[in-house]
Amino acid sequence: MATTSEKRETFRRMHESGCFVLPNPWDVGSARYLQGLGFEALASTSSGAAWSLGAPDNGITLEQALAHVAALVAATDLPVNADFEHGFADDPEGVARHVARCLATGVAALSIEDSTGDQARPLYELSRAVERIAAARAAVDEAGHGAGDALLVGRAECFLTGHPEPLAEAIRRLRAYAAAGADVLYAPGLRRREDIAAVVAAVAPKAVNVLALPGMRVAELAELGVRRISVGGGLARAAWGGFLRAAREIVEAGTFTALGEAPPGRELDAFFSADLARR
Repeated sequence: MATTSEKRETFRRMHESGCFVLPNPWDVGSARYLQGLGFEALASTSSGAAWSLGAPDNGITLEQALAHVAALVAATDLPVNADFEHGFADDPEGVARHVARCLATGVAALSIEDSTGDQARPLYELSRAVERIAAARAAVDEAGHGAGDALLVGRAECFLTGHPEPLAEAIRRLRAYAAAGADVLYAPGLRRREDIAAVVAAVAPKAVNVLALPGMRVAELAELGVRRISVGGGLARAAWGGFLRAAREIVEAGTFTALGEAPPGRELDAFFSADLARR
């Protein structure tokens, strides 16, 4: 297994040029399979993790999140980027404490959101959001000595929280997060080419992450200067889609046609048998 320092160094180099896809497994099996397909790094998904534990997105505890991330890190040789929601704390001091605990799992990077979970005030005031990123940055710097620095991802949730001017506000926030020490900037929900290009230009030379949406193409995002592409809960939702179709057909029609669309068990057994033999 690669060391934590080696994983972090590898991940940092991946952000220096080019464009790569960062898929989001939701459990150990999906992480191992994605590694087997040849992906070079992985990211956790807060929604996928929550659904696997029978909770809604943002509905798991700090301890559950840490255990989930630790399991993914231990399961793979690849760098893992933790979707660390809003740091599981409102105050910067709490964010710093929890970031330190997340880094102790061996992640190569982690993201901090600026959403509050409160519909009345869905985003932290910018000054508070910047303080939270700065606190996370300090925790990363303190933990990095002797083990290689992890990357810090600053997320602006403007497109997902119904902000009236999401692009302008996302750019304002991402610039502030970059100045506060974020290595990678991320505004999930970007769709239009011109909006993506505007974000890339606004925070250059910092790396930009884009959330993959139907219709997007890796080559086109690379041309826009996007450094990395993640899929969020997309793969988990795809898996749930197959499960729901089959389960609903059984209960509603009393038939089992959808089960025939699933990969045969022997195919999965063959992959995981060979994968175990390689460890």
